[in-house]
Amino acid sequence: MKKLVNFTPSRPWAWLLGVIPLVLVIGLYIWGSNARLAENPNDKLLPSFSQMGNAMERMALQPSKRSGEYLFWTDTAASLRRLGLGIAIAAVVGLAFGLLTGAFPVVNASVSPLLTVISLIPPLALLPILFIVLGLDELSKVVLIVIGVAPFIARDLQKHTLELPREMLVKAQTLGANSLQILLRVLLPQIMPRLIDAVRLSLGTGWLFLIAAEAIAATDGLGYRIFLVRRYLAMDVIIPYVFWITLLAFLLDVALAWFSRVLYPWHHRSDKS
Repeated sequence: MKKLVNFTPSRPWAWLLGVIPLVLVIGLYIWGSNARLAENPNDKLLPSFSQMGNAMERMALQPSKRSGEYLFWTDTAASLRRLGLGIAIAAVVGLAFGLLTGAFPVVNASVSPLLTVISLIPPLALLPILFIVLGLDELSKVVLIVIGVAPFIARDLQKHTLELPREMLVKAQTLGANSLQILLRVLLPQIMPRLIDAVRLSLGTGWLFLIAAEAIAATDGLGYRIFLVRRYLAMDVIIPYVFWITLLAFLLDVALAWFSRVLYPWHHRSDKS
């Protein structure tokens, strides 16, 4: 008899096994919502799908009577702008520190201790300081994402750079390459796929910091709207917003994975085996 640890489901079975938990969760929600609404039609805790659809129609398809804006799309654009800017800056900073500390022992010796200490600071604890120093505008929210994400990317790239075969560096030096050429033409191409992987792993953390910052000090954004309508127990808005944030994170992850496969197919050859 085949042991469970050696059983690998085929693609159709893997797809089915992945769908079953989602169907169970949705079915459980529908059952709970129907039970609560049958007992109390004004219950707000578990709104029906039709109630959530009506709420999202108001948010996405009807202009606000106060500002004239389509709030759902305004919130989405504001959050994506902050997240995109913060993640992009964090990727550049993380790449620079990860590559330099991994390539040059002298830089590693002087910068790594500081990088380790910074990575251990809880970024949310710095949020009040950022608001005091940088104000309540966009800059403090973007900086929070950078502080929270960049150290992780830098340490991941540093570790990957140090693990690269030293024979590549010896061969490049034998062929006459200087330090800058080794950095740009040998090490950088090797860690770029890893950078995309690190950014994919950081997206969840980036969303966490973004929602926290928007909840405290913002006038738009997905996190701001969720914490604004919670005062009215508007679960018919909160649940679709949470689902939308999850969908956006999923689509961003899929897009980055696609870019990685297109730009660096050699990095994914082992995935097909």
